[in-house]
Amino acid sequence: MEVIPIPSVTLTDQEFLSGREDGKPVTVAGELRLPRNGTDRLPLVILLHASGGIGSSITDWEEYFLSLGVATFVIDSFSGRGIVNTINDQAQLGRLAQTEDAYRAIATLSKHPRIDPNRIMLMGFSRGGQNALYASLSRFQKMHAQPGTQFAAFVAFYPDCTSTYLEDEDVVGKPVRIFQGTADNYNPVAPCRAYVERLRTKLHDVQLIEYAGASHFFDARALRQPQQLSQAQTTRNCRTVEVENGLLVDATTKQPFSYSDACIERGTTIAYDENAAASSKEAVGGIVRAVLKP
Repeated sequence: MEVIPIPSVTLTDQEFLSGREDGKPVTVAGELRLPRNGTDRLPLVILLHASGGIGSSITDWEEYFLSLGVATFVIDSFSGRGIVNTINDQAQLGRLAQTEDAYRAIATLSKHPRIDPNRIMLMGFSRGGQNALYASLSRFQKMHAQPGTQFAAFVAFYPDCTSTYLEDEDVVGKPVRIFQGTADNYNPVAPCRAYVERLRTKLHDVQLIEYAGASHFFDARALRQPQQLSQAQTTRNCRTVEVENGLLVDATTKQPFSYSDACIERGTTIAYDENAAASSKEAVGGIVRAVLKP
């Protein structure tokens, strides 16, 4: 195991969408774990955490990937920015900040002597899943990624798909997979269905895998007893659209979006689902074997 600092910047969503790279400098830490000693170059999965930060479910995924012979790198996007979590106050950090961190991380890890730069996958959960999904946009890649770096696949668990970005139907030519439960009342599946349908008209390699009756965080074993997050902010009834100059507006009011908008609600459920967890793990394992070839 090795802790690696990643120089990044903190950007608002408007700054990110405008292509700016002059945000407040920040160093985010990441933990690299290798499945074995040696000198060979290994495939890698970079993991982006949810609004609650790094939890036990990410540790479970690390162990799984390591068992497949794949290295893992978990980025802590909060601690370096003085954030504990964003569950009750999502305005603390731009929703696309983790995409910037992911692009910075692949640039750093691609130069690591034990990592194969051509076999790096991005995977995220909830807030991190939103970033793992939209990191696939060609426009974001051109604006923010280091030339010559490219993820081999993008895996998003229960992401927020309520935002429509300019040119968001133009994604890089790599597999995109979304995993979501039909009972998710945090990030409902319907907006992701609509987005995937738009992407499919462009013949992209994108799939949405749905699990009937599963809730948010269906893969987290620590949530065998469902939890109610009474103050958690959710955009489940919001729709935001990017207009000129990288501005996100509320699709209903046509005014700049903020977390004080009427569409923002509080109160969500998070719960483990054994069948969905097992099925999604098998599916992700299939992606790893097909794309990363450990």
